[in-house]
Parts: sequence; C-alpha cells; structure tokens
Amino acid sequence: MSSLAGKRILLVISGGIAAYKTLELIRRVRERGGAVRCVLTKAGAQFVTPLSLAALSEDKVYSDLFSLTDESEMGHIRLSREADLVVVAPATADILAKMAQGRADDLATTALLATDKPVLVAPAMNLRMWDHAATQANLATLKARGVLSVGPNEGDMACGEYGFGRMAEPEEILRAIEEFFGAAAPLAGRRALVTSGPTYEAIDPVRFIGNRSSGRQGHAIALALARLGARTTLVSGPTGLADPAGVDTLRVESARDMLAACEAALPCDVAVCAAAVSDWRAKKPRTQKMKKNGKAPPDLELIANPDILAKLSAAGNARPQLVVGFAAETEKVIEHAQAKLAKKGCDWILANDVSEGTGTFGGDVNTVHLIDAGGVDSWPRMTKDDVAAKLATRIAKTLGRAPDTKSENRKS
Repeated sequence: MSSLAGKRILLVISGGIAAYKTLELIRRVRERGGAVRCVLTKAGAQFVTPLSLAALSEDKVYSDLFSLTDESEMGHIRLSREADLVVVAPATADILAKMAQGRADDLATTALLATDKPVLVAPAMNLRMWDHAATQANLATLKARGVLSVGPNEGDMACGEYGFGRMAEPEEILRAIEEFFGAAAPLAGRRALVTSGPTYEAIDPVRFIGNRSSGRQGHAIALALARLGARTTLVSGPTGLADPAGVDTLRVESARDMLAACEAALPCDVAVCAAAVSDWRAKKPRTQKMKKNGKAPPDLELIANPDILAKLSAAGNARPQLVVGFAAETEKVIEHAQAKLAKKGCDWILANDVSEGTGTFGGDVNTVHLIDAGGVDSWPRMTKDDVAAKLATRIAKTLGRAPDTKSENRKS
C-alpha cells in the first residue's frame, strides 16, 4: 500500500508556466489513495483553470481570500490545517519571497502563514531569478524554518534560456511526497484491523435486530490508522458512509459475517473493535415475511451472537499485539467498561456514554475514557475525527515502528 493512502495534500499553485505539471501530479497522488485540495493564485489561473483542477482533485478549488462563501464554509485557517502536507508547486520567486517575509496578501500566502503543517516547495523560475542572491537567501530562510524542497532541475526553459530553474517533474515531486510520508509514518509496516457500524440480524426478509450506530467513529479510526502508515482493513456493518480512502473495506451485515471477515484479516498488529455488534440474533429467522393476520405478536426466541472482541483477544498465536474494544454505556460508564475489560481479555477499552441526549450515536462528537490495566484516562469532548487521531497516535506510540524487513533481508 502506498504511503499516500489516506493522506491529505493542500496544493498551492502559483503563477508559472510549470503550473500545467500540477495536473499530472494531482492524478498521480490520487492514484495512490491521497486526497488533494487546491489553492490557485490569481497568476496561477493564467496557466491552469479551476475546472481542470477540480475535475482531477474531485474537490473545490479555492482562490479568493475574501469570498464570504469560502470563509463561511472553509476558512483559511481550517484550510491550511486540515492537510497533512502543504505542497507549493510551482513555487515562483515571488511566492518564495512572500513566504520568507511572512506576507499574507492573498489566500495562498495567508494559508501558508497560518499553517502548522509541513511545507514542501518545488521552485520554478528563470535561471537568473534562481541564481539571484535574494532568492537563495529566501530559500535558505525557509529551509532554516523546516520547509522542504525538491528541485529545480537544469534544462530548457520557456523563455528560451537553459539552466537551473525548471520545476521538478511530477514523478520527482511525487517521490519527495512519498519519501516524506514514508519517513513520517510511525505505523508503516504495521497491519491494523478495525470494525465499525452496527450489525443487522435478520428476523425475516423484512425485519432485523439492529442498533443506532452510524459507524462514524470506526470509519474515522480506520482512516487515522491508515494516515499513520498502517495497512488497514475495515470491516463495516451496514452504514451510509463512504469507504475511507486508502483503507481496504469489507462490507458485512451480521455478527457472524463480521467475525468471519475479522478472522480472515488476521494476523495483524492491532485490532480496534469499534462496531456496535448486536448481542443477540433470532434463533430461527423466518424465510418469509411474518404476517399479523390479527394474531398476537409472535414469540421471538433469541440466541447469543459470537463475541468478536473476546475471540480476537483470545486468538492464540494469531492474537494482535494490541486489542482495543469499545464500551457504549448509558449508566455507570467507567465501572461497566472496567468490568468489560476484565471479562473480554482485551488491552484497552474506550468507554463512551451513548445515553439519550448525548448525541454520540449518529453525531459528530464523542467523549471517551480510555481504560487499561493502568487506570482511566478521560479525554475531553471532541470530534470523532479528533478522537480517532488521538487514539491512532497512542497506538503508534505503544506499538513503536515495525522492523524494516527489507533491511533485515539485506543483512542476512
């Protein structure tokens, strides 16, 4: 799996003839499971159109700092911080100077000044501009601040001259992006399994036993683990959510289907059981729809479903190094979750309150308590995406980096 799976790139396109190369760059990043959002400067729009960028990125193109619509939907602060990496290509002498000086006179430079994420620039300009002491000083300033760079190359230029200043080719920029994420991915080489959503247990062809889980938290966790480099398998019950980018998603319906899919995904390094699995199913589901016909409600005999969390926790040699469960409770949240931790044999339990009024089921926020053998770590109320990112980071710190099997093979 590519190190770009699930990664979010903010691509800033400034005004240079090399801007046309960004179309190929977007296509290649998307092929590898990455998402691209574009910021196009006024000068950049002289070389590529917003329509072509939007078509390839399958996202809106941003350009106007003072657009009330953009600012209400996606402010420049949020725009600059929702990415995993900001790429400036082409990085003209002008935008490099503005970055070095901390200028913020359009959306691109404002986003670059506001970002707290790594930045990679691909310089492109006339060779005289590249060789100028001011440009070299600006680039040295940016590098001292941690800005990464790729290129420029030597070659023929649009102005008819020859020398250094050609923007790196899309393949080179792509390789620099992949190298960045490969080095920065703490779960690279690890395998992760995540369950998500509800399960549906058939009563007859029309009716089922289910629950209110939306799958938002489980899907967010799968995506967060993939963004940290893990090869992630998501086993999802019925949800209305799209499959996360860069994640191998398996769609199932019943608890037994989910267990079979999880067992087929082993071995793995970490399993996160975020699905709200139905505890029971009908012992004898009807093959035809049950009719009322004026009769009393039928007796519905239930039997227990397989306990997926307990089975993964007791999987013997195939047991993941780290098994994480969820406890959705409506009362005595921590107390019940601690009992579940002991009973299931997993390593961590994330307990959350799903009682009426919390908005947890189907909502975008969650309040969790991470419980392990060492005690209880209560997290503040946050979005489910933030819960997922925090959990993925903690998993990465616990597992550590996977051994470099290629290096080991070379040594042997």
